[in-house]
Amino acid sequence: MKLSTRARYGTRVLLELALHWGEGPILLKDIAQKQQIPLPYLQHLIGPLVKTGIIKTTRGKRGGISLLKPPKEVVLGEVVQLLEGSIAPVKCVDNPETCPRSDLCVTRDIWEEVKKAIGTVLESVTLQELVERQRQKYGKND
Repeated sequence: MKLSTRARYGTRVLLELALHWGEGPILLKDIAQKQQIPLPYLQHLIGPLVKTGIIKTTRGKRGGISLLKPPKEVVLGEVVQLLEGSIAPVKCVDNPETCPRSDLCVTRDIWEEVKKAIGTVLESVTLQELVERQRQKYGKND
């Protein structure tokens, strides 16, 4: 399974916000530069994250975007599901009726296990854990 650019970039945006949790809103252009995400693409990602209450936007001189919840309360599985949709590696895992062989297909059983395993990992990681990993890897302020 490959994650789309949307999910990868969205996760990096949220990581950047989590790294600066409590410091106030961050300008989109600063996030784009720091995370090497094209600004127009970043602007496109913000809508769904605002709509679902993960981030908020602030207008004005000190405006930008910020997390609505503490990083420890934002689970990576929620973010990936929002930006990516299903993490099932094949269509029949979520919709068995799409294949007449679903009930007897052993490979479908494996794909279900793959989906569960990926889901377990994504549901066990919060933005706070990503912050801690980032700081261990690159230093406290990066």
